[in-house]
Amino acid sequence: MPFIFRTLGGLLVAIVGTVVLAGTASAHVTVSADAVSAGHDVKAVFRVPNERDDASTVRLEVSFPTDHPMGQVSVAAVPGWTATVRKRTLAVPVHAHDGGEITEVVESVVWQGGAIKPGGFLEFPVTIGPLPQDADQLVFKALQSYSDGQVVRWIEQPSTSGPQPQYPAPVLSLAAGHGAATSTGVDPLARAAGLAGVITAFGALAVCVLVLVPVRRRRATRAPADAPRHDPVSREKARV
Repeated sequence: MPFIFRTLGGLLVAIVGTVVLAGTASAHVTVSADAVSAGHDVKAVFRVPNERDDASTVRLEVSFPTDHPMGQVSVAAVPGWTATVRKRTLAVPVHAHDGGEITEVVESVVWQGGAIKPGGFLEFPVTIGPLPQDADQLVFKALQSYSDGQVVRWIEQPSTSGPQPQYPAPVLSLAAGHGAATSTGVDPLARAAGLAGVITAFGALAVCVLVLVPVRRRRATRAPADAPRHDPVSREKARV
């Protein structure tokens, strides 16, 4: 039986690791929007989960794309939080969709003063624009600060194929011509991969239980090959 316990123990460790990794992969800052239209504004929402159980999220800084600058942002009020919009002046003005020029663009938005408790999440709505006409996605880099001083940098470019980065940046996918935008990155893939891993691990555990336990029982009930045999003739000779 020790062999069975060792095998089952190893599988349990693998299952726990799979569940933890799946949860970690999906607990990152994301951005989403209901509808988009090139050259116009859109309401987007930054969703911030607290992935730690021993500290609160107390600050969020979102940097706006530099390759597709946006001239304005309107920040919705979030109870308990104060938002600060930072802007920068362009060295070379860019043309707006209405024929004008944009000389000042949004650099970042910082939320602070509140707290996202362990196990919770919070959404930060904004209206941004005008959306670019020559892009299929917008990458926002986010810094998530915790009450103990730790800063998690969600700034890595998500991959469209292959392994995902550990700290993916929030990406807003622009569905040109369809009037819709969603958050891209690793959330859906991570959840799917995590679920598949959990199902596979539990399936392997069940197979081991169904196969190994009967085998060990048969071995336990089988007589050892070198066990002494009781010969009736020998017993009779011993009596004489």
